[in-house]
Amino acid sequence: YEIPLRLVGSEMCIRDRLSEYPDFERYQKDNERIIQNKTYPKVIFIGNSITDGWASKRPVFFTGHQFLGRGISGQTSPQLLLRFQKDVIDLKPKAVVINIGTNDIAENTGKYSIEYTVSNIKSMVELAKSHKIKVYLSSVLPVDVYPWRKDITDAVKQIYELNVRIRQLAKAKHVHYIDYFSEMSKENGGMIDEYTYDGVHPTDKGYEVMEKIVLSAIK
Repeated sequence: YEIPLRLVGSEMCIRDRLSEYPDFERYQKDNERIIQNKTYPKVIFIGNSITDGWASKRPVFFTGHQFLGRGISGQTSPQLLLRFQKDVIDLKPKAVVINIGTNDIAENTGKYSIEYTVSNIKSMVELAKSHKIKVYLSSVLPVDVYPWRKDITDAVKQIYELNVRIRQLAKAKHVHYIDYFSEMSKENGGMIDEYTYDGVHPTDKGYEVMEKIVLSAIK
């Protein structure tokens, strides 16, 4: 009986990890409050640490425009897709800004495949459109070196190619494309120094640039 018991314990452990994979609990209570009070946002920004830091560092930008941040640091496109229903669809926004892909390239949750990443983004677009939510797909921000994955030496090339595919997807699905990359990159493909503190995440100055771009697009 020892082997079956160990197997059961192992399966339970795997199920627990899988349920935590998208981090549903991060915004659960706040989502429930919004739904109960029917205080639905105009626009939801969903993504990884770029979005997470944006909402926490510059809250006035979000509250002042009835925007809502739903970023979770470290996440990749499959994690975003899994929580898209709870963190976007259920909150009935008029629009959603999707920024994802850099952690896919950094292989945070496994080997990178551009087809897999684009497929996940495409699924989010189709989910939003089926609920009459306007979609804004944004470019991945420039990065030349990931501090936690210095062994990935072709980040500039991978980001460029992913941004091309995201732009193509936006055109094919008749949704808006927001180009942060062009205004935030330097000649070597990395982010302009004053816009980032570690080569990946924006400073306040970087977020100011992003705010100007996104507000122009949303108008």
